[in-house]
Amino acid sequence: MFLFTFVVVFGKKSHRLVLLPSLVPSGKEVINNKTQQLARNQLTLSTMRKRHPKAASDSSSEPSSSTHQTDNNNDVLLDKKVVDVRRSGKTWFSVLILIIYSSWAVYNHQHGNLPRPLTAKQAGKRGFSEIQAMKHVAALTQFGPHPVSSDALVHALEYVLGEVEKVKETAHFDVDVNVDFFESKSGVNRLVGGLFKGKSLVYSDISHIVVRIMPKYESEAGENAILVSSHIDTVFSTGGAGDCSSCVAVMLELARSVSQSAHGFKNSVIFLFNTGEEEGLNGAHSFITQHPWSSTVRLAVDLEAMGAGGKSAIFQAGPSPWAIENFALAAKYPSGQIMGQDLFTSGVIKSATDFQVYKEVAGLSGLDFAFADNTAVYHTKNDKIELIKPGSLQHLGENMLAFLIRVGSSSDLPKDKTLQTSSSDAAIYFDILGKYMVVYRQNFATMMYVSVIMQSMLIWVMSCLMGGYPALVSVMLSCLSFILAWIFSVAFSVAVAFILPWISSSPVPYASYPLMTIGLFVSPAVLGSISGQHLAFSFLRKKPSNRNSNNMELSPRLRDNLAKLEAERWLFKAGFIQWFVLLVFGTYYKLGSTYLALVWLVPPAFSYGLLEATLTPIRFPKPLKLATLAISLAVPILVSAGGFIRLAGTLIGMLIRFDRNPGGTPEWLGNVVVAVVIATFVSLTMVYLLAYIHLSGSKRSIVTALCIITALSLALVASGFLPAFTEDTARAVNVVHVVDTSGEEQASFISLFSNTPGNLNVEAEQIKEGFRCGRDNKVDFVSFETKYSCVSKKDAEVGWDKSDVPVLRVVNEEKGRGDDERRIIAVSMETGGSSRWILGIDMEVVEDFTLQVGEEEGDEELMIGRGEKSSGQEGWHQIQFSGGKKAPTKFVLKLYEKKGDERKKKMQRPVLKLRTDFDRITPQVQRVLERLPTYCSQFGKSTSPFTLAFLASLPYTK
Repeated sequence: MFLFTFVVVFGKKSHRLVLLPSLVPSGKEVINNKTQQLARNQLTLSTMRKRHPKAASDSSSEPSSSTHQTDNNNDVLLDKKVVDVRRSGKTWFSVLILIIYSSWAVYNHQHGNLPRPLTAKQAGKRGFSEIQAMKHVAALTQFGPHPVSSDALVHALEYVLGEVEKVKETAHFDVDVNVDFFESKSGVNRLVGGLFKGKSLVYSDISHIVVRIMPKYESEAGENAILVSSHIDTVFSTGGAGDCSSCVAVMLELARSVSQSAHGFKNSVIFLFNTGEEEGLNGAHSFITQHPWSSTVRLAVDLEAMGAGGKSAIFQAGPSPWAIENFALAAKYPSGQIMGQDLFTSGVIKSATDFQVYKEVAGLSGLDFAFADNTAVYHTKNDKIELIKPGSLQHLGENMLAFLIRVGSSSDLPKDKTLQTSSSDAAIYFDILGKYMVVYRQNFATMMYVSVIMQSMLIWVMSCLMGGYPALVSVMLSCLSFILAWIFSVAFSVAVAFILPWISSSPVPYASYPLMTIGLFVSPAVLGSISGQHLAFSFLRKKPSNRNSNNMELSPRLRDNLAKLEAERWLFKAGFIQWFVLLVFGTYYKLGSTYLALVWLVPPAFSYGLLEATLTPIRFPKPLKLATLAISLAVPILVSAGGFIRLAGTLIGMLIRFDRNPGGTPEWLGNVVVAVVIATFVSLTMVYLLAYIHLSGSKRSIVTALCIITALSLALVASGFLPAFTEDTARAVNVVHVVDTSGEEQASFISLFSNTPGNLNVEAEQIKEGFRCGRDNKVDFVSFETKYSCVSKKDAEVGWDKSDVPVLRVVNEEKGRGDDERRIIAVSMETGGSSRWILGIDMEVVEDFTLQVGEEEGDEELMIGRGEKSSGQEGWHQIQFSGGKKAPTKFVLKLYEKKGDERKKKMQRPVLKLRTDFDRITPQVQRVLERLPTYCSQFGKSTSPFTLAFLASLPYTK
């Protein structure tokens, strides 16, 4: 059917070319004249049948004696039959509104339709109750921020431990529940990719709670386990209702439910409540490398959040397809898009989860879930329990419970710890309306995509061969149409992106009102697409008109209308070409999201072939039917509209923390990224719809309306009527008391900087603590550098103690043995009591290094041994350390110098630079925080300093 559809689609052009002599080989004028005469005769007969059916029947049996008299009349009839090529503007507007409404309805149903929360009584012993889970969220958030080494984290661990002990006490009598409070030893985690590439993540004295649930009388259940994992700890800036108290609460309720039904399992289930995730995925690494139960894990499931509430969807799966295939079969409300996995693994989304450790270090396959509503509140004070929509935890809980029951009872759980699989065996997955999940493997996808590509290429080639040079020109102009549409769409949107920083107090004035992007970016993008298509429409319209005038006796008016109709059809077919190109690209690189190109190519082609194509050589082209458009877009909207809208919303929320090196990116860059993404979506998805506008009487009205919407949106931004940030959608800032001992003279100051693009002049004026803002206030925090910040030295010399100051000093220096004259330098490092620090080592002068605990060389355990060390940005290797209250604070670092003159290249910078952090609010910081505008919030991440930070360095010496 697909081949037939394409044959019809493009075969139609070749048959219609017979009617237009200039589109066929030049030796067929006689056939063309006969075809023209036949068309006139049939039109005459058709008209006579309508007026005098009997006379028409009689006349058809004998030759007409008035052929010459009717030729002119037939020309008039032909003109009348084809002259009305304009489409009603109201109809086009109605279709546009219907498409917008349908897209929004799909998005709301797919991402906003949540199940009803159940009470404990309604759920029963073996069901999942959100009402019970929300009690856990409330209890955990009452402790406030609980980062590693804080007293609040100790309280949170005690609470979780108490709850799992209750699970153990109330478990089914045929179920064993083992609870282990696991205190890890020191360890180092080196990941080969992602956010922490080029770093050594070192940890010590971090605690976890591990719960294993298994049937008593299944002998092999303890040797084959499904791991469910999430983290209790938070960053210092939030109580973490979404990230990830909600995940811990779901796990506690799942543990209670599984403990009542695991007597029928063939496998065990391990619940890991870890800490240290926010400091570099340390909890997952310590469990995998140190806990005895880790060797029994066959499958890993990680629960995460990059917002608060909503549907928890799968955004990473694999490498083996076994888990996602079983989830699709078991889940009651399946939710997941491989598009998110493509973006995450490509590095577009700068983040990392414990699932990376389970894949890289343990070689496990599994699933990675995440809540993604309210992305703007991620790691800020606004990650509150009030933002978790009712039904959010019920959705995840019921899905996970059904999945655990299925895989826990399965005898097909892979027995090998590592689930190695080739890329051709990876899973492609996406859900439809949150009700159904489609899963198929990459080898089947490749076969299907290649089949479509080969058929498409064959049909295009045959179409061009049958149509000759004119058909090839039309194809080229169709390609030009979508290229121009994309260029103009991006150009118009990007122009607005450049304007915004000039007319608004904030470069991202739509952060708290994301719907403003419709007027700021969507309208210009649509306007640009219309403009690009209009140019291509003009070229296509001229081309057929000039050719038709050579051999056909058609009036100029008829020729012009035929050209318009042909141009409209070629603009519609331009959508086939652009999605065909994307299909080829995605197939070559084996992108999971390639299914989107297939969805946007096949249904429109089928619809066109079904309703528009013809094998009749005498039929004149007609305006495209609205039914063609409706059938073309039905499946693509159903499959992809929700994902596209969710992606755009997530991207807008991420602008709150877009500037990873504050002031290091241009203010307009975030807007440009959003503008390009939106314009790309518009130009790709609206190509079929906009093909209909050029024969519509509403083109001018639509262009005017789009201009007005854009102008009003810009005026609204310029007026400041809608604030860029609110108390609920806050700007991400950091207030840090910095004591810098790295220079010749010690300096102490308060630093105010932001990961949200834009200056801080307004905020500094409101705080009134003598802040001076500018790009000359650069501060190197080792893990990042502020290119723009505000600095105040008011009362900065007090609030800290000299014993807090870190010390780096050379304790020994020796040369290598034999011909190796490289120096080996032993450096003593004292962190001043800090259990959270980041050390930068200049790998331009250092070939290798070791790190051990203790005051003297060889005293205690070796944390980092010799071996190949990778370097990150600008040649620095970073050691990122975090630990509990018992973590060591004194270390010895041994540096092995590089050979030759390579060390002279970077002699202007220190060989070591150190930052130590304290989760302590000094009086000066407290005063600033109290005066900080309500629309600002402290922002935390693994590389962010706490509210008190010390800087030290060790210069390079010959």
